[in-house]
Amino acid sequence: MQTIRQFLPVIITLNFLLLTGCRDQETTAPAQADSNSPGWALLPFVKVDSVNPILGPGTGVFTCPIWKKQISWEQKDVFNPAVVVRDNKVYMLYRAEDTVGKYAGTSRIGLAESSDGIHFTRHSEPVFFPDNDDQKMYEWEGGCEDPRVVEDENGTYYMTYTSYDGKLARLMVASSKDLRSWTKHGPAFSGKYRDVWSKSGAIVSKYENGKIIATKINGKYWMYWGDVNIWVATSDDLAHWTPVLYENGEKPTIELRHNAKEVPELKIVFGPRPKKFDSDLVEPGPPAMLTDSGIVLIYNSRNTHSVGDSSLPEGTYAAAQILMDKNDPAKVLQRMDTWFMKPDKPYETTGQVNHVCFVEGLAQFNNKWFLYYGTADSKIAVAVKE
Repeated sequence: MQTIRQFLPVIITLNFLLLTGCRDQETTAPAQADSNSPGWALLPFVKVDSVNPILGPGTGVFTCPIWKKQISWEQKDVFNPAVVVRDNKVYMLYRAEDTVGKYAGTSRIGLAESSDGIHFTRHSEPVFFPDNDDQKMYEWEGGCEDPRVVEDENGTYYMTYTSYDGKLARLMVASSKDLRSWTKHGPAFSGKYRDVWSKSGAIVSKYENGKIIATKINGKYWMYWGDVNIWVATSDDLAHWTPVLYENGEKPTIELRHNAKEVPELKIVFGPRPKKFDSDLVEPGPPAMLTDSGIVLIYNSRNTHSVGDSSLPEGTYAAAQILMDKNDPAKVLQRMDTWFMKPDKPYETTGQVNHVCFVEGLAQFNNKWFLYYGTADSKIAVAVKE
């Protein structure tokens, strides 16, 4: 199946500008050498090579309510996981693709659970999928993709995900009490922004005792979202979001590319950088972490040789981290100068989309940090920080 990453028409330019006020943190080597890593970053992570990849395509079958027939719903690929800790287990919500239909596969979201954070037992049927409901117009037949999950103060889970109708990606929201039964709330944005390309919502949260709890700043919930650039939005209820706009007199400090040209009034938090690993696009990873130092966002990026890092294979997706002001989530304080994770294993360099490590799930569990990521849009792997 061609994924949204393959459909995305990225326009390459030579005159990228660095975001004003963004001070790069000096790092002389990738974050495997943590003596050179910024003190605010969550590092170092070590890939668990002895077990990776921890999840691959599966044999699960369910009756699709739209096709009205049995579908091997995760036969083709599994990737892009979200995770939460619940009942002393790690629960993983992951994107899975079948091989049916005009896009060579519809995406649905499966559920797996683990008592050690490494070995997972998957549920036989997806827990979230396109249905004959009021969201079908947005979700069919590309599907439901790339979940990220937080919970509110009352223990209700909120999932941001991407719907794909074959033409447009939309950032969507759903909620659940148990991770199995979900209520769809529809597009995160309304009005003119409902039908603008949007995806990848990482809500600012506190990571406490294994939980990822959405936390208000200045009376609002905040969320980083988008690809190519990263924007920011606010909410009163975690279901309905309003993009943050530039104030009067403010203007973008980087060149507007791709879908950014359609919405020049949206405030860009940060974007790609020339001559670096993140030269082509940036995209949020797991829910952003509110810390004493600021808001730490692990983000994904894509590189292109023409304007980026020529030492990386063309199209490499690598991960880095950035620090935002905890009182002003749209203000960048520091940014890593290089990646801390890149594809270098066979299952990361070869697959549906080559050279991809796409980080999306983060869990604090058993006194360790577990970072879950999609590999080559085909499998799922994990890295651990002691």
